[in-house]
Amino acid sequence: MTTWRPHPHIRVVAIGLHWRNGRLLAAEVRDDAGRIKGVRPLGGEIEFGESWRAALVREFGEELGIDVIITGEPLMLENIFVHEGSTGHEVMFIAEVAFPESAFNGQDRIDFREDNGEEIVARWFDLSDLDGDGGPSLYPTGLKGLLLGNKAAT
Repeated sequence: MTTWRPHPHIRVVAIGLHWRNGRLLAAEVRDDAGRIKGVRPLGGEIEFGESWRAALVREFGEELGIDVIITGEPLMLENIFVHEGSTGHEVMFIAEVAFPESAFNGQDRIDFREDNGEEIVARWFDLSDLDGDGGPSLYPTGLKGLLLGNKAAT
């Protein structure tokens, strides 16, 4: 098992929101003991000279082997967090993405590997099951409220 720690600098990241039947695709986040502590939408760090849009498309290509289409303007979120005693700091571009037709149809989970070899499981989650008693947290903290506020406006 790989132990992950936040980077000791501010990261700029792009994450994609993909929905299936009202459920959000998110990857499991585990603690050092391997227990699921939360979930987070897929995406990753924006490289120097790369736009957030290009980074988001690239990340889904690297992680899932698909070309996504960004379907809206980004939400922005600053994420200062602690994971296993280490502080992390991210500035996030968060955008809705559409998958190619029939991508992952009939699958309730997607297994893939990060660049460092870590095995990741992503599944679709109902927002009402996240950030509640006994359920996993939705990361970044505050995303659920942002999504619910954004959904109320549409």
